[in-house]
Amino acid sequence: MMLDVVASEWHKLRSLRSNAYLLAVSFLAVLACAGVAYLMARGFDHQTAEERLRYSSNGAGLGTGLPVAYFVFGALGALTITSEHATGMIRTSLAAVPRRQLFLFAKIPSLVAVTLVAGQVLAFGMHLAAQAVLGDRADQLLLDGRTLGTPLSEPGVLATVVVAGLSMAAAALIGLGVGAAIRSTPGSLVVLVMIFLVLPVVAQALPSPLRAQAGSYMIENLPTQIAGVGGGLLSPGAAAALLVAYIAAALTAGAAMIALRGRVKVLAVGVAATLMAAVTAVPAAGDSADPGPSSLAWRPCADKDAPEDMRCASVEVSLDWKKPAGRKIIIPVAVLPTSGAERRIGTVFSIPGGPGASGIDDLKQFHGRFAKLRDRFDVISFAPRNTVKPGGVLSYECLATGPWITLPDGRAEYAALARANREHAQRCRSADPEFFDHMDSASVARDIEAVRAALGERQLSFLANSYGGHPAVAYARLFPSRIRAMVMDGTAGHVEGAAAEESRMYPRAERQMERFAAWCRSATACALHGQDAGEVWRRLVTAADRSPVPVRNDPTGAAYTGFDFKVAAAPSFTSPGQEPDVPRWVQLADAIKQAAAGDASGFADYVRQASGRPKVPSIAGQNMTTCLDGKGYESYAAYRKALRRAEELSPNFAGQRSWWSLGCAGWPAPVTNPPAPLPAGGLVPFLGVGSWTDHDEVAGVIRHVPGSSSVRYEGHGHMLYIYGTGGCVTAHVNRYLTTLRLPPRGTTCQATR
Repeated sequence: MMLDVVASEWHKLRSLRSNAYLLAVSFLAVLACAGVAYLMARGFDHQTAEERLRYSSNGAGLGTGLPVAYFVFGALGALTITSEHATGMIRTSLAAVPRRQLFLFAKIPSLVAVTLVAGQVLAFGMHLAAQAVLGDRADQLLLDGRTLGTPLSEPGVLATVVVAGLSMAAAALIGLGVGAAIRSTPGSLVVLVMIFLVLPVVAQALPSPLRAQAGSYMIENLPTQIAGVGGGLLSPGAAAALLVAYIAAALTAGAAMIALRGRVKVLAVGVAATLMAAVTAVPAAGDSADPGPSSLAWRPCADKDAPEDMRCASVEVSLDWKKPAGRKIIIPVAVLPTSGAERRIGTVFSIPGGPGASGIDDLKQFHGRFAKLRDRFDVISFAPRNTVKPGGVLSYECLATGPWITLPDGRAEYAALARANREHAQRCRSADPEFFDHMDSASVARDIEAVRAALGERQLSFLANSYGGHPAVAYARLFPSRIRAMVMDGTAGHVEGAAAEESRMYPRAERQMERFAAWCRSATACALHGQDAGEVWRRLVTAADRSPVPVRNDPTGAAYTGFDFKVAAAPSFTSPGQEPDVPRWVQLADAIKQAAAGDASGFADYVRQASGRPKVPSIAGQNMTTCLDGKGYESYAAYRKALRRAEELSPNFAGQRSWWSLGCAGWPAPVTNPPAPLPAGGLVPFLGVGSWTDHDEVAGVIRHVPGSSSVRYEGHGHMLYIYGTGGCVTAHVNRYLTTLRLPPRGTTCQATR
């Protein structure tokens, strides 16, 4: 009996000429997708490189065509039954098949068979048409980590297209249910227009975050969510359940209406609607990416300059992690919560640099840099135990100052420098020796693990900035399985010793001198224009080492040696500022010209802006971490060996990097976190990003992690993601953190002006 009814329904479906017309009309969906891709390509071609990065992705290319396809296939489903009502054939059909629900469900196999095939053809047609129109533009990486178009080779795209084809069969079944319930072709079409065309537009008009929440339930957004590539807040299982729920609710309403009569029909529709609402609400609540139970008591941040939605908390940790039952300290934590635009992936932990900087200050100042990332992540940071700020456990005045470093010429001068370092460090240490002696990066890494446990997260994704690479590397050694992703942005290494680091740093410094000299040759803004800037610099530092250049009118009587000039000028050589103005190079050239004339005031002026002193001091607040991390020289002999190597590598800056290591001579606390190898296995591949002056060092770290990759920014800058230096770098970082996909080795980002 059932097979006979199904066969008869198949005959009806293929014999109706209007069905063939509808399937032909569905080709409009392909034209719609191609048309949108064409308009996108036209606009894209007339934008700058940075403007192109801010485009919205066309995804698999189905977005515009899907509502059209759904409506056409829904109309096909509705007409399979409303056409019988319109012609009066329904009486004959029900006379032949008195069991009304059997009659309705017998239409499903034929309808599904046709729409499954047609749906797949249409879905692949829409995708291929959009990709063909975009052409090579489809590979353009965007700021949110997506590409302008996504080929079938991209993870999840083939699944998206296949599911989209399957969902067209679902649209036909929804249309069948609607047609059975309403029994009128015009009425059914109006309802289908509302479901497939009007409601998605209304959802997009809602304010955030309601827009994202409502959009997640729209049928057109379910295929990407089922494929697990975003597009909404639902997990793949929840999105699939929701699609089934739409079908079940529509067919339930249709079955109830075709089987019941009178006022009972109204009741049946109400029951079906209630069933649909209940079933669609369950997936979102029952399958989320939220973390486990958190012990953090989030509250609005007290700082007036904090973003309105930023929240603050604190975590209690052990001061000495070798004595977990001993003294505790409090670590402040802050979060920029996910925007709710898409399904949450997890938490990105931003590790600040310095050492001594506060990640909470970074979140406050640079919160806009994380906007795209917050579509999928909470972004968290902290004020590490080694943060140097007023009101801390140790004297800020003491930690923010230190002795002036000189290059020792002989063991006696080395011993004298060690005594000066030790005396100043002891003054800072005396307030709380136990606290002072536990400022190493490994202790900071263990604090991060305590924050992770308090959050209830199984794993964290990391953005390690500058010296933040040291606690990041320590965390990788201690807790490799807790890392979901790791971005090393301009980070200094802590895998190899100081000699290996310096061998990479000095050649980079020489290349910066070449760039500075080339700029001076071409730019009239350079005070050394028309001269050989490199030669002027070398004469200056050589002469200053013989006879220091005084800082005119300085009450302390400060004078600059050649070494002092190298230390003071290093930040300006490395980061000249926004091109083409390069304001710090303009300032540096003026200072060099003034110093060559016998006055070091130009250098002293901008050093005072940062330190309050006429020459760069060896700041105790940084040394209390770097010295425990093993950045110092083991002996005077090690220092002399490093200096000889520097003289071979760098005629312009030899000895400049010794400033860091010499600050640890005579340090009163022992090394507790020396450089050490990373684990041989168990780590996810890292992403490194760095500028002309950072990339080699970053690459030196990530090469120890198999499968890792890096992006070289062809320009100046440091901490590229937080400072927003080049949207291309931001795009690669967002892509990696979101999808765990690394760029090909050798990837570069060009500087933009």
